[in-house]
Amino acid sequence: MLRSMYSGISGLRGFQTKLDVIGNNIANVNTVGFKKGRVMFQDILSQNVQGAGAPTAGGKGGTNPTQIGLGASIASIDTVFSAGSPMTTNLPTDLSIEGDGFFMVSPDEGATIYYTRAGNFTRDAEGYLVNSQGMKLMNTDPAAIQISQNDGVVSYSIGKDGVITTVDETGALDSTNTIGVMTFNNPGGLKKIGNNLYENTVNAGANDGDPMTPVTPADAKVSIIAGQLEMSNVDLSEEFTEMIVAQRGFQANSRIITTSDTVLEELVNLKR
Repeated sequence: MLRSMYSGISGLRGFQTKLDVIGNNIANVNTVGFKKGRVMFQDILSQNVQGAGAPTAGGKGGTNPTQIGLGASIASIDTVFSAGSPMTTNLPTDLSIEGDGFFMVSPDEGATIYYTRAGNFTRDAEGYLVNSQGMKLMNTDPAAIQISQNDGVVSYSIGKDGVITTVDETGALDSTNTIGVMTFNNPGGLKKIGNNLYENTVNAGANDGDPMTPVTPADAKVSIIAGQLEMSNVDLSEEFTEMIVAQRGFQANSRIITTSDTVLEELVNLKR
């Protein structure tokens, strides 16, 4: 069977995957804190028809190897952690991180930790800062952050250093709560688990090697901006351009298969 047909099939599979990733990016163009994906290709092992030849002293020069490529495959599907555009909401519990870092949220008081760039938090009935799945935002202890009126709190504010300052009914200030953040040497090593959440992996490289212990925004060299959300980093013009490239690549590989089929048909019809 012609090698070109199998090469064309590998190209179809690759560009189909690329279109899947582009479609997911476009679907999440308005998702808070979403980070787009990109597909990288690599060639498949080539078939050696003839090996390289070394030059001979006073004789012939060297010859290069003769190889036939066998198609393409997916090298990686990367998550691009460039910053998304900020959107001002003026809601005190909407938070964004300016710099490389992640909020830490937990469904079970810190026993399990997930990471997110989506800062659309709200206060629940008990005063805890929670995301849309009810997971609680962690401070630097780490423990769930609670701003409860039952404790006499009448107002609060969140500074760029992540410090939450509360004012009680007597006018006394309290600044003992600080939002915890986590940084990673390789954010691309995090695993997406849906709902704008990431999970630590062995290749993420958590700060100080401990993915459970947050640091202050000052130590992480980031700023917490209250009243603002980080939106998706998807650029529609770029995605539609990549879609056109993927579509043409898919069509070109389809043409390879149909051309190979025509050649095979001619071979079959040689003897009639």
